[in-house]
Amino acid sequence: MAIQVELTYDMGKAIGQHRFELDSAETVGDVVEQTRSRFKEGGEQFAKLAHVARVAVNGILITHRKGMKTKLKDGDRVGFVKAAAGG
Repeated sequence: MAIQVELTYDMGKAIGQHRFELDSAETVGDVVEQTRSRFKEGGEQFAKLAHVARVAVNGILITHRKGMKTKLKDGDRVGFVKAAAGG
């Protein structure tokens, strides 16, 4: 099973890549944990950057699904997204 993971600009800059693929992730929670493991310092930097981001599966925020327990299937795209404001 292949899951595409897309990071915010700041998250991608911190680990040196803005997107990657995971072969084994059944839920959004699995993706979050595997993404956290890519950060140095035990995930402290991840926690800081993820605090201002939300998670979406195929463009739909997980708050409109089953949160971290949202099941994934082959080809899904999990993105960490930041809100944009303007005026």
